[in-house]
Amino acid sequence: MEKTTTIQEIIGRLESLSHGQQRQVLDFILELSGESPKGISGKELLEFVGLFPPEDLKQIKQAIEEDCGQVDESEW
Repeated sequence: MEKTTTIQEIIGRLESLSHGQQRQVLDFILELSGESPKGISGKELLEFVGLFPPEDLKQIKQAIEEDCGQVDESEW
């Protein structure tokens, strides 16, 4: 009987939370049960839109295109 009461109380309190808070609770439950998703959702990354000036992004993109994929065999 106690388990049902606990679940009912959790559900009742969840209903008063915002969608974002409900998502945090779900993520916590998934983590506790070992089912936690890995990584960050695209929605969570939206807060970073516009954080970098466009010129900085161009420089970062150029550096990646020029340097990634090149192997320095003498490095090891």
